[in-house]
Amino acid sequence: MRMRDFRLTYRLGKSWMGTSKASPSLLLMGLLAGCAAGPNYQPPPAPKVSEFTAPALRETGQAADPAGAAQTFDAGKTLPAEWWRLFASPQIDALVKEAIANNPDLRAAQSALAQSRELLRVQRAAYLPTIGAGFDASRSKNSATIAPPLASNASIYSLYTAQVTISYAPDVFGGVRRQVEAARARVQAADAQADAAYLTLTSNVVQAALQEASLRGQIAANQDIVGAETKLLDILRLQERLGEVSAAEVAAQESALAQAQQALPPLNRQLASERDLLAILLGRYPSEGPATEIDISSLELPRSLPVSIPAALVEHRPDVRAAEANLHAANAQIGIAAAARLPTFSLGADGGSNAARIAALTSAPNSFWSLTAGVAQPIFQGGALRHQQRAAEAGYAQALAQYRSAALSAYQGVADALQALQIDADALQLAVTADRATTRTLQLTEAREHAGEISASALYVAQQAAQQSRIALIQARTSRFTDTVALFQALGAGPWAVKS
Repeated sequence: MRMRDFRLTYRLGKSWMGTSKASPSLLLMGLLAGCAAGPNYQPPPAPKVSEFTAPALRETGQAADPAGAAQTFDAGKTLPAEWWRLFASPQIDALVKEAIANNPDLRAAQSALAQSRELLRVQRAAYLPTIGAGFDASRSKNSATIAPPLASNASIYSLYTAQVTISYAPDVFGGVRRQVEAARARVQAADAQADAAYLTLTSNVVQAALQEASLRGQIAANQDIVGAETKLLDILRLQERLGEVSAAEVAAQESALAQAQQALPPLNRQLASERDLLAILLGRYPSEGPATEIDISSLELPRSLPVSIPAALVEHRPDVRAAEANLHAANAQIGIAAAARLPTFSLGADGGSNAARIAALTSAPNSFWSLTAGVAQPIFQGGALRHQQRAAEAGYAQALAQYRSAALSAYQGVADALQALQIDADALQLAVTADRATTRTLQLTEAREHAGEISASALYVAQQAAQQSRIALIQARTSRFTDTVALFQALGAGPWAVKS
């Protein structure tokens, strides 16, 4: 409640006081029903953009490959909750479900959400009065020179006291309401962060599984290169003994073989890291990594990709929702700081009984009670309260900028993923063309080498080109799958998107 609102309520209260004996109660009710201190929260409007990219993308190209189907972007369609099932892989589905059940980071995020909900309930308790009860018993002896405290004038006595205390602080200016509002916003932020942990986990599991499959394919292709070059080296060594080739040609082939072998350790290291990562995501130790091996060629590339409308992205992306909840909490902090500069009211009641015998505690003459009411107004605190409110206002401005940054990053992520999918389709077509060309070249070169028309070194060059194009094809196929995952992650696909 701003000061002008309080002055208006006060003037209305004075008019009630002049016309009715019950006017103090009406004034209190008017105050309690008034607006809370500080500005009421207004959610930021949805961005006024109609497309994620310019020009708008609706479909990718296609290639003559199992992973080369054209993908269409269906704008405005509902995002799938279990989006990874679009790949039609029971192995991936099993990995994701195991990760959801066992990943400790997801458990931590869900526990943080549960904690924030309990803290909200703690904050709501401030709406209600507090009631306390106590019982004291004592045995005493007073000096004879002091007047005995009991009516019986006994110097040795027992005293029993039963007491109930009630206190209540009316939320006249809405400080408690703003605190509850801030706590509720923190629950929303924790909920969004739990969703973000879920989305990150599921995306990372699928990406790790795809990368593992890609690396195994690349390792197999490199092993074929090593095998082919080893056979070629054996042939050259035989030819050298027969005097058909020089030692320089053999040395060159030995160098080529060594270079091909050097490509394997980095790939094996990456594969080991991916498997360790996948084990950790599943909540396992690296030594307990899954035995599941996924073949890229067994996956189905989703052809129809549901894409939410741009205005709905801020509702689907958990990180943007968390930033918006933080903005709401920052707005409530302004009200809390404003309420701290206004008067606070308190009501209290205390009642009980004193008796020298427990049985006499219920006797009416031994009872006591008191009622209290108070008001406190900060007068001078060195400007601390004013600067505290200004700090809250600056915090709101910071949260607003952070929200806008999160929203812009979200739109960038979707645009990047859409453009990557379009480029991936073109890259796969080029990789397919190159693979077919090098494979045909290798077949012709082998025939000529067997006929003795060319040297073995020419065959080596053709074999190397064919295997390298095979590796590039594997990488191009993988990119189409991994960037599809990136699109669903950028869109914020999950159970919350289906509900919204």
